[in-house]
Amino acid sequence: MNIQRNIALIFCLTVFIVGLNTVKSDELTVEFADSAWDGITIPEGQHCKKFGGKGSTPPLTVNNIPAQANAIVVEFNDLDYQPLSKKGGHGKVGFEIEMGAGTAQLPAVPGGTKKMPDGVWLVKKNRATGGWRSPGYLPPCSGGQGNTYVADVLAVEKTSKKKYKVLSKARIVMGSY
Repeated sequence: MNIQRNIALIFCLTVFIVGLNTVKSDELTVEFADSAWDGITIPEGQHCKKFGGKGSTPPLTVNNIPAQANAIVVEFNDLDYQPLSKKGGHGKVGFEIEMGAGTAQLPAVPGGTKKMPDGVWLVKKNRATGGWRSPGYLPPCSGGQGNTYVADVLAVEKTSKKKYKVLSKARIVMGSY
């Protein structure tokens, strides 16, 4: 009898503890749509041309998008290099989405070009200078120094190609290079 009571008690405590660690959220969530991106290391070849790469933005799945959002804007940053560490230092790319869908698949966008796929636009080119300068999105370009790259994903209500109101946001760590 005591064994059954102890098992029942352990079960109840486990359910309680798991419940404490489960957070119900209506916040924007982001995950990689390609398993090559693991959030730890930038995949081989997904860095800038200066260091022999042909990098593109990671394809992303965005969930819990507010109903009034009509676009997603992604700001790419290098957390370890202050001039490019915020507000899209490596570029800002916009993606048109279906309003009210709640989820969106963002395709990979090639780096180093202003030419964007249909439904995608360059909100702002990267702020790199000198030998790192390139049009559009600048893929990770630290030369393998271990810098950490992130994508700040913004669900927005877009009024023009450069003007929008942020409704919700999330960050995903792209990895280190």
